[in-house]
Amino acid sequence: MAHVISNECVSCGSCEGECPVGAISEGDGKYVIDADSCVDCGACEAVCPTGAISAE
Repeated sequence: MAHVISNECVSCGSCEGECPVGAISEGDGKYVIDADSCVDCGACEAVCPTGAISAE
């Protein structure tokens, strides 16, 4: 299962640079994770300052 970013996202971009497969991009008002590309490594979850990222 891919990770997801909730509405708690403040668009800081910390997660985007941590993703080893480039599955995270800036969306409309928050960052989004492409579920088809996500390898479920959790690197993004570890660096999110607001706890907005979780396993689906």
